[in-house]
Amino acid sequence: MYKITAYTKKQAKKFNVVVKPSKNPKKKLDVFRNGHLIARVGAKGYDDYPTFWKKFGKQYADYKRSLYKRRHKKDLKKGNGFWANVLLW
Repeated sequence: MYKITAYTKKQAKKFNVVVKPSKNPKKKLDVFRNGHLIARVGAKGYDDYPTFWKKFGKQYADYKRSLYKRRHKKDLKKGNGFWANVLLW
C-alpha cells in the first residue's frame, strides 16, 4: 500500500480534495471531492517527486520532475493527468 506523503497531503488541501490509498491495486491514490471519487492516479511501481526527494535529494527529484512534465505535457491540464501532476509532482 502506498504511504501518502506530507507533500501530497499539502497539495490536496490546497486543491480542496481528499486523497486516500487507492482501492485499485495498480494505482497509488484515489482523489475525492465532496465525497465523490474524481480520479485514480499514480501507477504503483513508479516513484514520484516526494519519493525521489527522500531517496536521492532535491536536485535529482527536480530533474525527474522535469522529465515527467516533459513526457506528460499533453496530459497535465485535465483529468487524471492534472491530479497526478498537482498531487505527486
